[in-house]
Amino acid sequence: MVSEAAEADTLEEERRLIEEAQRGDLNALRPIFERYATPLYTSVIMPRVGNTATAEDVLRDTFLTAVTKIRKFKWQGRSVFAWLRQIAVNKAYDLHRKGKRQRKLAEALMQELPFETEPDEGADALLMAEQERRRSRERIGGAMDKLSERYRVAIRLRLIEELPREECAARLDVTIGTFDVLLYRAVRAFRKHYGDRE
Repeated sequence: MVSEAAEADTLEEERRLIEEAQRGDLNALRPIFERYATPLYTSVIMPRVGNTATAEDVLRDTFLTAVTKIRKFKWQGRSVFAWLRQIAVNKAYDLHRKGKRQRKLAEALMQELPFETEPDEGADALLMAEQERRRSRERIGGAMDKLSERYRVAIRLRLIEELPREECAARLDVTIGTFDVLLYRAVRAFRKHYGDRE
């Protein structure tokens, strides 16, 4: 068990290192990151993402965010671990939310896209259909990345979040008619980037 004196020394060291980082010496954060990398990884991130490679990415993004936001950090006399933990939790949550959005987008857009293989009673056909869906999801992600931000937002609001046209228009600060045109153009641009089936 850590003594009160040792805990006070640790807090004082963290306060000093943070102040140095806030003055521009970002290397001062290294001892803090080394101290908390393992507890963040094992007790905060891994239980939420369940994948080693993804957990490592989340940990890296957590520290990157801490570096970029360190000047705004306010010392409150307690370990910086609580702040790092909250960043890590938010990163893991964002990852799940992004994955869910991508799955919904793939489902929504794939309803309009024919498959080369229609699943039948055979296991081979089902496997081929699943492989085709996976390839389609990858192509969908690539096509979405090529769209303008406005087109991506229109598709996300209407096809992924399934918001009413009125609300989509309000969020984009346009009339319903303008939104309908925008969505039509967004889907048309998506299909152009998606490309014809070979």
